[in-house]
Amino acid sequence: MELTIECKTRTADQKPKALRREGRMPAVLYGHNGSDSVALSLDAHEAQLLVGRASENNTLITVKVPDMPWSGKALLREVQAHPWKKAVYHLSFFSVASQSELEVTVPLNFVGEAYGVDQEGGVLDTVMTEMSVKCAPNDIPEVLDIDVSELKLGDALHVGELKLPAGVVAVAEAEKVVVSVLQPRMPGGSESEETSETAAVLDAVGYGSEAE
Repeated sequence: MELTIECKTRTADQKPKALRREGRMPAVLYGHNGSDSVALSLDAHEAQLLVGRASENNTLITVKVPDMPWSGKALLREVQAHPWKKAVYHLSFFSVASQSELEVTVPLNFVGEAYGVDQEGGVLDTVMTEMSVKCAPNDIPEVLDIDVSELKLGDALHVGELKLPAGVVAVAEAEKVVVSVLQPRMPGGSESEETSETAAVLDAVGYGSEAE
């Protein structure tokens, strides 16, 4: 997905509230020149559209700043929004031009029907819905497809067992559970019985409980 946004540099006397009244949004660019950063502004409507299409810390965006001049690929590193109005009010970009490797967050997409769910009546428990990975800027996956079709009741899939694209390495520990198939609650069973059954399955898939 190719995304492009055009920005302008802004000076210290250009206050964020004044910019917003003018239909512009404050932003900042990091990584384009070592540890230096540059204050920017961009069209507020274009910024809202960008946030709707890009994933934070995952999507590469071409950022153009004609008055510097500068243009390059960057990650949408941070989106600041009002806590309950959900209105975006500030964006942060991180240039990847000088980066040989990046750590990004990628959503997980579970595909297939787990055998333990379809044939054994279990419940699919998606412990992780996204995962941090390291890769080159041009190798950033938009999503990671995780095949769960062979999972049986009591099975679990761990980070170290995932088939990742070439050049993509998981950051999480290899033994961390990604998804598992748990025993469903039995109708009419007592709470203690259900708790014991659940604990047994959790032990089987590698959760374990700490001794008191």
